[in-house]
Amino acid sequence: MLRRGLVAALAMAVLLPGAARCADTEAYRKARQRMVRYQIQDRGVRDPGVLEAMRAVPRHEFVPERYRDQAYEDHPVPIGLGQTISQPYIVAFMTELLELEPGDTVFELGTGSGYQAAVASEVAGSVYTMEIYRELADAALARLKSLGFGNVHARHGDGYYGWKEKAPFDAIIVTAAADHIPPPLIEQLSPGGRLVIPLGSPFSIQQLVLVTKDREGKVSERAIIAVRFVPLLGH
Repeated sequence: MLRRGLVAALAMAVLLPGAARCADTEAYRKARQRMVRYQIQDRGVRDPGVLEAMRAVPRHEFVPERYRDQAYEDHPVPIGLGQTISQPYIVAFMTELLELEPGDTVFELGTGSGYQAAVASEVAGSVYTMEIYRELADAALARLKSLGFGNVHARHGDGYYGWKEKAPFDAIIVTAAADHIPPPLIEQLSPGGRLVIPLGSPFSIQQLVLVTKDREGKVSERAIIAVRFVPLLGH
């Protein structure tokens, strides 16, 4: 179900940094339904909360205006500065891997447009997201606030080091490719928590890896699928 603030915000005619606001028309709503049915459910995503979040969040609001006609297509979309908004299926699949519950606290490394954080926030309790490009961080924060995602907290910074003052996190999602798992993120992951990260060369195919920490603090890793993400910057 859409949050009350999001419903109200969709009727506003304000401008977001880098993109004009666009009404959530019947055509966009039908496009989201088709996206979820054919791109996401047909590929095996089953978590009801994730599916509802993907139906609810207006993806077209998170892409630049010149690419808006591609918002619900089955591929990543450029958002500027060499960054992308991930393919819808990958957003849904990574969110499902986190096994989020209402009340969970999530950290995201790599805000980008803010879309992944918005989707996670529809399932979890609160999301803290960090973006290394100030321009993207500022635009995402304004966009998320305008759309009514009050439980998403975004800021500019190097997410490699996490967000220590808000830790521990029940779940962590990394949306850029790294050659190793940042140790600060392991430290900030709660016992029983889950972390999803693309591991491998930033200039080739990577493996999406699920990291779990058990109640005693033991960390395990499991490769899930091959993916391709932009490189992790900073640190």
